[in-house]
This record gives sequence, structure tokens and C-alpha cells, in this order.
Amino acid sequence: MSLEEFRNIKKLPPEDYYTAGHRTCAGCGPALAYRLVAKAAGPNTILIGPTGCMYVANAHQFLTSPYAVPWYHTQLGGGGAAGIGTAAALRALMEKKKRKKEEINVIVFGGDGAMADIGLSGLSMGLSYDFERLLYIVYDNEAYANTGIQASSTTPWGATTTFTPEGSVKRIGNERYKKNMALFAASHPNIKYVATATLHPPLDLMNKVVRALNSGGPSLINILTPCPKGWFSEPSDTVILSRLAVETGLWILWEYSEGRFKLNYRPNPRRHVKEYLRLQGRFSHLDPEDIERIEKMVEEEWPYWEESDKIGKIIIPFIH
Repeated sequence: MSLEEFRNIKKLPPEDYYTAGHRTCAGCGPALAYRLVAKAAGPNTILIGPTGCMYVANAHQFLTSPYAVPWYHTQLGGGGAAGIGTAAALRALMEKKKRKKEEINVIVFGGDGAMADIGLSGLSMGLSYDFERLLYIVYDNEAYANTGIQASSTTPWGATTTFTPEGSVKRIGNERYKKNMALFAASHPNIKYVATATLHPPLDLMNKVVRALNSGGPSLINILTPCPKGWFSEPSDTVILSRLAVETGLWILWEYSEGRFKLNYRPNPRRHVKEYLRLQGRFSHLDPEDIERIEKMVEEEWPYWEESDKIGKIIIPFIH
């Protein structure tokens, strides 16, 4: 039976499948995302965790585990292969009548390294195979948080990291622009569903999980997940940062289903990016001109998203 979308947050099921027992940082964005994704997917789910924060902080150690559904670890670059291997194994067992036929969700939950960089080729392979109920989640905390906050290809312009620190000689350490993983996924001809999400609003994320799993093929959701440790932000600001990312237009909520593009939210009026940036110590070295540069990036980018929504097709946005 296909999953049903959630219409009212008050009617969410009380069961959680990512529960107590994890050891993530206070205010951990990926942990909050994991909880919402698992709740939306329900009990008939297998979770796969490539190496990263959400493996190290959640692995079965000291007789504790936060997972109330089957979960297993795969190597850093192995998420793509593990996803299709698990889906293929389930299909084969059902076809050979070695287990009953039922709809089982296979969700690979990986970070920047597991999906955007080291595991990128495997992810691309996974998105190219025709397996139903196979969902890849990119939890995007914009750095390699597990190993000390090094820059990744999803680190935004201007953010300081341990590998791209600001300094007197080079004031802007990270001069690369952020990779758009959702656009990358949408370029795969076999993909059934692609979306972006963050922790706010929660029903947007949860319903996108349901749509992805019901899409009839491989799917991907790119979730912005604030990281207090790497963003030098207060743990209590994690959901606030998720909301500000959307309301400033820096993080665009959209979905791409069966070749049709749709914007899910238009900030009106759009808040200035400084409201988002000032809550994060990784941007504290930026001067007013730098902040206005980021604001201008957003202003230049949005017409492309608006036009894409108007025609229902993705127009590759801007090159800075």
C-alpha cells in the first residue's frame, strides 16, 4: 500500500523510527532530518548509512541504537551501490518467493562526502537503475563535519572552514560556489522524483519523502541541515536557520516529478540574507560588501527559478 501524504501536523503518527540512543551534537540538523524522514517512511523501511556524521554518532555502540527499523553501514563511497544492491536483493527474494511480496522502502542517507563528492559516481549509478521505492537523501550540512569541518563541494561561497580559513593574506578562504545536488540528480533520464527541502516547514519535507517513495522509481531529496558545530551557530537556532534559509531565498524549495518542475515556496517579501548570515560564525568575517554580493547572487538567481516554474521545465540558473 502506498504511503499517504500528511495533511496536518497534529495528525502525525506518534511512532518514531529514529529515536533515543544517538550521540549527535545538540541541535544537530541531520539528526532532526533523519527523524522526520524515518517517521514519514514508516516501519517498512531499510535505512543505509554511508560513513559520515550520521554513521559515527549513530552506530550501534555501547548497546545503544536510535534505529527502530533495519539499518546498516556502508563505506563512504558505497551508498549508491548499497542502495541498488539492497533493492535488487529484495526484488529477487520476492520473485523467487523466498519472502512475501510487499512494498519496502530503501533509503540511503548520506552527507556531502557520501553523496556530493567521494560517493558522487556511485550515487549517479544508483539514480540510473529502475528500482521502485529507492530514495537517496543528501543531508547537506555544507562541510565535512565528521572529520573537523573541512570544505566540500557544497560549502557556500565565503564560508570559513578548517581548510578554507579567513586570514589577513586571503580574507575570503572559500571562493568556490556551492554545487547544486538536486539539479545534478534531475539530469538523470531515469529519475522519477527530485526535491529540495530543509527542516522548516516539516510537513514539506515529510510529504516529499512520501512522494519520492511513491514515485515508482529512483528518487533524491537534497535537505539543507544546519550544523551548529560547523556553522558556529547556537543549537537552539537550527530550525530558525532552516526557516531563514528559505525566507531569504538562499535555499529554494522545489520539486521535479515526471519531467515537471514546480516551485514550492516564494518568499514574499524576501528577507535580506544578512538575517541568515549573522547567526553563523562561519560568515562573521564578511564585510558589508561581501554580504551585499551574496544578496545580489540571490537576486540574480531567482528569475531563473520563477521562469522554470512558469514553463514547468528546469532552466539552469546563472553562472556567477
